[in-house]
Amino acid sequence: MPAPNQRIGEYVLSDKIAAGTFGEVWRASHHVWRDQVVAIKIPTDPQYLRNLQREGVAVHGLTHPNVVRAIGFDPYADPPYLTMEYVPGSSLRPLIQNRSVKVRDAVHVMRQVLAGLSHAHGLGLVHRDVKPENILVHERAFREGFGAEGVIKVADFGLGRAAAATQAGSIAYSASLDTAAGREIAGTLDYMAPEQRAGQPVDARADLYACGVVLYELLTGERPAGTDVPSDLNPAVPKHLDGVFRRSYARLEKRYATADEFAKALAAATPPPIPKSPPVPQDGAVDFRGSTRYVPVPPVPGAPANTRAIAHAAGHASCPQCRQAVDTHDQFCMHCGIQLVENVRRCPQCGAYPDGSDQYCIFCGQTLTTHLAGV
Repeated sequence: MPAPNQRIGEYVLSDKIAAGTFGEVWRASHHVWRDQVVAIKIPTDPQYLRNLQREGVAVHGLTHPNVVRAIGFDPYADPPYLTMEYVPGSSLRPLIQNRSVKVRDAVHVMRQVLAGLSHAHGLGLVHRDVKPENILVHERAFREGFGAEGVIKVADFGLGRAAAATQAGSIAYSASLDTAAGREIAGTLDYMAPEQRAGQPVDARADLYACGVVLYELLTGERPAGTDVPSDLNPAVPKHLDGVFRRSYARLEKRYATADEFAKALAAATPPPIPKSPPVPQDGAVDFRGSTRYVPVPPVPGAPANTRAIAHAAGHASCPQCRQAVDTHDQFCMHCGIQLVENVRRCPQCGAYPDGSDQYCIFCGQTLTTHLAGV
């Protein structure tokens, strides 16, 4: 078994970060450049190693701010090892156990997780083992906020498939030890989509089901049970987030089709805070409920004054803040959350944020008889 100060390849082991059914993860530093710190996964199961060898090639080129980067893989070393980006901080598990994540922060976490998954899904990679132990929180999150870029990272991309192949026929295939939590946590089964439990082929939607379970845990501290929705356990959860959860935790054909669609629903359900005393516009814009209200677009350094005109130009346009593509009907940027319209349309029944062209609220089904002025 590996030990502190043991040299593996070009790296010297420092301390064990985590352990699981198929191996251990150690923090290590380069034997010459000691400030070059990495995480090294050392498989202990020969069959898992062979499966990992087949899967390791696929994840090597996966580069995204919200994905733990695979640096190298040497299956012929003694012991064999996989080198990964080191993320100082902890997994998401202790934050869930301590109920230390606010509702808005939970949404920030999930949007970053979905951004990483979207990138991987676009390359044909499905994680298959999304759970709090495989979602890492960089220590910067506690200084800069959970919305800071790259503070949430999905780990072990592609390793879920290797683990599943190792114990073919067994669905309870993964367990891990989170040293921050101080106890072993086995529960992969709870994050598996129904089709995955049944041993059927899975696609990206299996990861989205698991994200729904993680979202529920972030909002409530518990895993889904029965027909309870997050607001049943946590009154601080807005009702329209219940709808987002329901669709992610649904049968395959009713589930979100893509990670981007899931992220867009989260962005629509939890927009940036609206100032308590917004100024009244000169033209007296009236929202679809008949009350006069003006919601100013947050200032963006260097952005043109007419933000709404840019966001709602013909076809797709770019967000003036993050420059990502936005849709003509988006009220908020699904990537950075900035408000794109001057007058925000809300459902009078559940408080959700439907598109300006919607006749019915996608969250509660309420008929929207009038459109927001100017949309």
